[in-house]
Amino acid sequence: MSEVILRYGGLDDVEAVLRFWLESAENTDRHDDAAKVTALVERDPEALIIAEIDGRVVGTLIAGWDGWRASLYRLAVDPAERRKGIGSQLIRAAEERFRKYGAFRVDAMVLNDNALAHHAWSAAGYTMQTDCARWVRRLS
Repeated sequence: MSEVILRYGGLDDVEAVLRFWLESAENTDRHDDAAKVTALVERDPEALIIAEIDGRVVGTLIAGWDGWRASLYRLAVDPAERRKGIGSQLIRAAEERFRKYGAFRVDAMVLNDNALAHHAWSAAGYTMQTDCARWVRRLS
C-alpha cells in the first residue's frame, strides 16, 4: 500500500473535495458548493485536512476551531480505502491541531443513521453525548 499523506486543503482543492464528498461522504444534501469551501479555506487555512494516496484524495475532515470550541465535520474516507486507518489519522491530526490552541474537548458531528461512522468514532475514543441534543433551524 502506498503511503497516506495528510495536508491542509487549499483553494486548488475545492472542486476535487466537492467531487470526493459526492462519491464518499454521507448526507450530501447540505448544499455544498465551491463558494462555501473556498470561504472555509480562506478563513481558516488549516481547517480542511485532506488525506491523499499517490496524489488522489482518499479522505477529508473539517477541523473547525472558533476560539471557543473544537468541532469536527465531514469525516469521509473513500469506500475502497476504508478500514486502513485513514479516518484515524485524520482525527489524530485534527486533535493535534486543537491541542495547539488549548482546546480541552472536541465534538464531532455524526449522523444518527451512519452506523459505519459510529464504529469509527468509537474506535477513536469518542462517545455519544446523551445529556443534550443539537437544535437546528434551516435558514433557506
